[in-house]
Amino acid sequence: MSNAQDDTEQQIEIFKVKKLIKNLTAARGNGTSMISLIVPPGDQISRVNKMLSDEYGTASNIKSRVNRLSVLGAITSAQQRLKLYSKCPKNGLVLYCGTVITDEGKEKKVNIDFEPFKPINTSLYLCDNKFHTEDLNELLIDDEAFGFIVMDGNGSLYGTVQGSNREVLHKFSVDLPKKHGRGGQSALRFARLRLEKRHNYVRKVAEMATQLFVPDGQKPNVQGIVLAGSADFKSELMRSDLFDQRLAKIVIKMVDVSYGGLQGFNQAIELSADTLGSVKLMKEKKLLQKYMDEISLDTGKYCFGIEDTFKALDLGAVEDLIIWENLDADRLVLRNNSTGEEKVLHLTKTQQENDNHYHDENGVELEIIEKESLVEWFANHYKDFGANLEYVTDRSGEGTQFVKGFGGIGGILRWKVDFVEMSAFDEQGGDDSDDSDEESDDDDDDDYGFDDGDFGF
Repeated sequence: MSNAQDDTEQQIEIFKVKKLIKNLTAARGNGTSMISLIVPPGDQISRVNKMLSDEYGTASNIKSRVNRLSVLGAITSAQQRLKLYSKCPKNGLVLYCGTVITDEGKEKKVNIDFEPFKPINTSLYLCDNKFHTEDLNELLIDDEAFGFIVMDGNGSLYGTVQGSNREVLHKFSVDLPKKHGRGGQSALRFARLRLEKRHNYVRKVAEMATQLFVPDGQKPNVQGIVLAGSADFKSELMRSDLFDQRLAKIVIKMVDVSYGGLQGFNQAIELSADTLGSVKLMKEKKLLQKYMDEISLDTGKYCFGIEDTFKALDLGAVEDLIIWENLDADRLVLRNNSTGEEKVLHLTKTQQENDNHYHDENGVELEIIEKESLVEWFANHYKDFGANLEYVTDRSGEGTQFVKGFGGIGGILRWKVDFVEMSAFDEQGGDDSDDSDEESDDDDDDDYGFDDGDFGF
C-alpha cells in the first residue's frame, strides 16, 4: 500500500514540475535579469554564495543603468533565498529569481526555490532574459527503478537504474575451477567439485539478490530486473529454484554482455534501454485495459466524464481515479455578491466561453473568486475522497481512446453506481418540493418511452 502511495506522490511531483517548467519557459524578462541556479547534492552553500558575491562585483560594471540595477536586484534576491538554507538539501537545490514582464506589461518579481523530489546531478548558473529549465527535464525522465544482476565466471555485480541515475549496490568476485583434461579417476572428482562450486556460486548470487531487491521480505523494491552475463550463468540462475520467485516474476530481459563488472553493467543498460522505456507504458496500458474491461462487461463499476466522476467521488465509490495529464478543464468557484452564495463549477475551456455559466437563474452576474486547473486540484485533494490517483498519457492506443472517447477523466469504482437513476432522483427531488402529488406521479412515467433496463443501466 505504501509503495502505491509513493508512486502516486511521485506522479504528482512530476506533474507539478511539468507545470513549473511550462510556466518558467513562457516567462520573459526585461534585460538579462533572470537567474537560473541549480546546486547539485553534496555541494557547499558557502561556495555558491561566494560565486554570487563575485558575480555581484562583476555586474556592478554594467554600463546600462536599468540593466545593472535589475541584474543586481536578481543576484541580491538569490542571495537572500540561499540564506534560508544552512546546507545543501539531500536532493540538491533549484533556484529561479528575476523580474518577469506579465501579459499586461507590468513587472513582477519571481522567486522560486525548492528541493527536487529526486537527486538532480547538474550544476548550473545562468543570467539571461529567460529562465533555463532544460536541466529540470532530467527530473521527468521515467523514474521507475530497475535492478540489474551482471554475473559471469569471475564474479557478480548488482546495480539499479532510476532515470539517468545509475548506482552499484554490491559486487563480489569468485574463483571458480576451470575445466581441464586430466584423465583417470580424478576427472570425475574434479568435475564434481567444479559443479558443486558453480552451484554454491549460483546460490550466493540468488541469496544476495533477495537481500538487495526484497529488503523488507515482502515486495521487490524495483519494477523489473535485467539479468546479464557472458556465460550461461544467467540462464542457470533463472532456472534455479534458489532464485526468489518474487524476483523471477519481474525479470523483463536477459542480455548477453562481453564483459563482467562495471563495463558489463553499462553495456547491459544500453542493450535493455528499449525494454525499460516500454515498462511504464505497459503499466498504463494495463490500468486502462482493466477500465475498458469493466465497461465491456457492463459491471456498472465505472464512471467517465467530469459530472459522473464527481458524483462517484462524493459517494466515496471511486477506487482508481484516472485522469489524462493534459485535461483542459478548470474548477471555478463563483460568488453571487448580492446574496453571498457560492457555487462550484467544473468546466472545460470550450464551456467557459459560454456566458450563461456566469449568471444565476435571475440573470445576476456571478464573480469568479477562484480558478484552478482540475488536474492540479485533484493532485492536492484526491486523498479527501479515499481514491488512488493515476495519471495517463495519450501515447498508447488505449490512452488515445480514453481521452477522445471518455473525456480524459474517469474511474474504476468499488461498487456499482447507477448514474441514470441518480440523475432522475435529483430531478424528481427538485420537482416534488413545488408540485402536487398528481404531477409527481406523472413524472414517474418515462418521457422517452423506454425503461432504464433497455440500455443496461
